[in-house]
Amino acid sequence: MTSEQTESLVAKGVAYFKQGYNCSQSVTLAFADYYDVPEDLMARISASFGGGIGRMRETCGTASGMFMLAGLQIATPYADKEVKARNYAAVQQLAAAFKAQTGSLICRELLTGYVKDIKVSTDPTPEERTDEYYRKRPCVKMVELAIRTYCKWLSGEIR
Repeated sequence: MTSEQTESLVAKGVAYFKQGYNCSQSVTLAFADYYDVPEDLMARISASFGGGIGRMRETCGTASGMFMLAGLQIATPYADKEVKARNYAAVQQLAAAFKAQTGSLICRELLTGYVKDIKVSTDPTPEERTDEYYRKRPCVKMVELAIRTYCKWLSGEIR
């Protein structure tokens, strides 16, 4: 993966987020063409993982997006113990790399660590995407970081 390819994927992911897609969708949709997965299917598969899984503020949706992509890269449609182990190892590598850069995999910790006075809500209703929304959240940065991390993993820089 070249730096130009990586930056193109980052730009796509950020654009998806700014169009209103959630954080997980933004990461996975950036790779829809790469994996030859129809965008509508990719958006539906990753839809439930935004906001820290269904806006419960648990595992960061961008990290969940990377993990789904690892499954597309490694997993097979068969119950294969060795493939499952390789996939889990990849997820652990990606999680460790993400956490090393952010300090956490947990959405609520990433939100409160970024802006101390933010009210972290688990209300299932998404907030309006305003300038204030983007200013108070690290989500765009997390989309960028997750995509760059995944590209480094694809390139063999993370193991």
